Amino acid sequence: MMISKDVEFDEEGAWNSKCKKHDPDVSREMEQSLTNMLKDELRLSEEEAQEKQQRADYLALLEAKRMTSQYQKEAEKCDSGMGSCEAAREKAEKVLEEQRKLTAIWELRARERGCREGIMRSQVNQNFE
Repeated sequence: MMISKDVEFDEEGAWNSKCKKHDPDVSREMEQSLTNMLKDELRLSEEEAQEKQQRADYLALLEAKRMTSQYQKEAEKCDSGMGSCEAAREKAEKVLEEQRKLTAIWELRARERGCREGIMRSQVNQNFE
């Protein structure tokens, strides 16, 4: 490859001048410089990749915390609802038990007064017709 009359490049890309021969020390320094630049570029790429991974990990952690908080709130709502349902069930059981006791008392009084179930039913049905 020819740039001007006085400067030429050899197969390896090192330049030669017609008036000066190829200098191995300059080539070695250029190779070291190129190697150092490639090392720096690789190091920067690795640092960038590591920063991106740390950012992705951080965002994943934030999302996990958000989801955990949301599930915790839902669990608390569920627990609260279960507590309300349990309280309502217990109250209904008490009311039912009280109603059974009251029914038993009324049935006992009715029997003591000579009422029988079959007779009472027929009289109740006749009253509603």
